[in-house]
Amino acid sequence: MKTGAAVVLALCLVLVLVQTARPLPAPVLRLNAAHTTYTLAGHFTVPWPQEGQAAVKLPGTGTVGTYGKQKPVPTASVAKVMTAYVLLQERPLKKDDKGPMIEVDARTVKEGKSKHESRIEGLTVGQKFSQQDMLKMLMIPSGNNIARLLARWVTDSRTETAFVRKMNDAARKLGMKDTTYTDPSGLDAGTVSTAVDQLKLAEAVMKFDAFRAVVALPSAEVDAIGEPLINNMDRLLMSDLSIRGIKTGSNTPAGGTLVWAAYKTVGDRTPLILGTMLDQHAEGPDPNGANSLILVQDNSKKIVQAVREALTSSTAVRKGQVVGHLDDGLGGHTSLVAAEDFIVVGVPGQRVDMKITPSPTALPHSAKAGTRVGFLTTGSGWDGERAPVILRNNLSRPSLLAKLTRWD
Repeated sequence: MKTGAAVVLALCLVLVLVQTARPLPAPVLRLNAAHTTYTLAGHFTVPWPQEGQAAVKLPGTGTVGTYGKQKPVPTASVAKVMTAYVLLQERPLKKDDKGPMIEVDARTVKEGKSKHESRIEGLTVGQKFSQQDMLKMLMIPSGNNIARLLARWVTDSRTETAFVRKMNDAARKLGMKDTTYTDPSGLDAGTVSTAVDQLKLAEAVMKFDAFRAVVALPSAEVDAIGEPLINNMDRLLMSDLSIRGIKTGSNTPAGGTLVWAAYKTVGDRTPLILGTMLDQHAEGPDPNGANSLILVQDNSKKIVQAVREALTSSTAVRKGQVVGHLDDGLGGHTSLVAAEDFIVVGVPGQRVDMKITPSPTALPHSAKAGTRVGFLTTGSGWDGERAPVILRNNLSRPSLLAKLTRWD
């Protein structure tokens, strides 16, 4: 009996030593169910077009709305947004840097003489332009020959095949499940996408400072190019709606297409507004989609104006309000409160998804009340709203009993 008791005692001692020596589980921040979403008061109706498809989003707070059946349709030159995205992913370029020099080849010169597509004319073999200037020639006047040249340059290939694979790989990574690229310029009707997919790309590409700086230009001067480069959407960029890009497209299969970016200051915030519109077709004669290009810009302008006028701010969470708790993994919960008012910007009736994210440093196992441990956030991260979250009470390390009775 004494031997058996000693064994049990020894086992208990081992258990105590093992349980107390185990690393503590990582704390986790939990958001209360009541604060996972917030809906701005009121109602707003987007002035959608009569046909085609469209989508609008505030990256800082979320989707405003979508219109039409999201079926893959030709994009025309809107495809160049992905060309620019892959270019900047593969060859990063800072806002004020010119970047490496790129040499014009014979094929680019020959394609510059084509009369049935947008192109940069008057180039000569051996001319060199900086990557920044090439980006301008790609996005501002929509040079198809420049798109193909950049595709070959990035992949060091004689054809655009490898680059097109990169375009499709990038689309998959961005969740553009209804998008297929068959060329870097968008001239090929096989390059298709949806408004919702293009919105995902627009949000991703606008993270590049160099891209934002270029697409916001109504015109640009490039050395060795005789005439100024005129932006195909200059009538929107020159409006009083703070439109700052992004790209138009037009041809007979696609009609008019457009991806746009705009801003509006509300209080101390100036949120980015993104929109896309595809498959716009003007009635009557429409040579190569020229009238459809006007149509898509006019229809988009109505949406930009309406969204900007409707934008409002609202307090989703008040300072000091309990929004969740820190779970220590062993049954201990410590309340979390907002350290300041959490203000979101959106349109009336918009539903905003909220989440709680930890601070960059590891969450503590013990800390004083008032310690910042994370943030309330909305939107997609880089342009999202956020407010700090702090501990309401002191956070204590798990007790000995909690350690001994853990079964994880």
